[in-house]
Amino acid sequence: MNRYYVCIICAMFAVSAMAQEKFELFKYGDMDHWITRRIEESAIIGGNVKYLYELGPEKKIDGNEPYVNQDGCPWGNSNIMAKVVGIVKTNTSVYPEKRNSGKCARLETHIESVKVLGMVNITVLASGSMFLGDIKEPITGTKDGEKALNCGVPFTKRPKAIRYDYKVKASGAQDRIRMTGFSKKSVVKGKDAAIMVCFLQKRTEDAEGNIIAKRIGTAAVKYTASSDWVDGATYEIMYGDITKDSRYVPELMALGTGGYHARNSKGESVMIKETGWADKDETPTHLIVQFTSSIGGAYVGSPGNTLWLDNVGLVY
Repeated sequence: MNRYYVCIICAMFAVSAMAQEKFELFKYGDMDHWITRRIEESAIIGGNVKYLYELGPEKKIDGNEPYVNQDGCPWGNSNIMAKVVGIVKTNTSVYPEKRNSGKCARLETHIESVKVLGMVNITVLASGSMFLGDIKEPITGTKDGEKALNCGVPFTKRPKAIRYDYKVKASGAQDRIRMTGFSKKSVVKGKDAAIMVCFLQKRTEDAEGNIIAKRIGTAAVKYTASSDWVDGATYEIMYGDITKDSRYVPELMALGTGGYHARNSKGESVMIKETGWADKDETPTHLIVQFTSSIGGAYVGSPGNTLWLDNVGLVY
């Protein structure tokens, strides 16, 4: 067959595939609409006014009230109000930022200090995180903060990929640090990385309220180097047991990775127990998507590591 006609046929197939592809933004996944919360921290730690930002319908909330997701917004983030032994303190590590004619989200890793009567009392490292789910406020301590999280949303579709725009600023540090607020700063070997995780799960709950899950779909990536905006970055969701796939990265994709918690039918937040890989053709019950500016778990990272996000959705 003439090479010219082969090229035409290939181009026609490519156009046909693109025409059949469907991209669906998550609700508020365009990152254009934000709620601004005005919080007054306790006088004993300075009485500062702080602002927390949440995806949702454009409005302002004034007052130290626990936040609940608004207008069906599926997104939670690491901006939180804590109240420990009566002292109100906040953390802000996710910000709206202007991009083109709209906005994007900026997730950054930083050090947060609590000063009592002018003296540093607790210093922690906080990374910026956005995820499908919500947080139960107020946080009552730095230990077991994950138990306030409800990670994942009900979901029964089978997308082909996750797609979004992103930009990265790497801190440049050769190693990360761990700062929990209750121990000395320590070094964690290895460069920091911003990460994206997308898990499709089939969950059940036993009589004791434990949440058991099998993994149906997996996509994950980490970014270790700075980059300018990359539009329409697309990552295939791999179905079934992927441990023999050359793209399998245990650090990001192994069962139980992330230690995710979810709220059970009793209203308790428990760790999700991933017990195995589901058949690749099974239908999920829940979807976890998380973006984080640092890797290594709570209180680990490199100050200055930053991830920008925009136009987050799924490809079908």
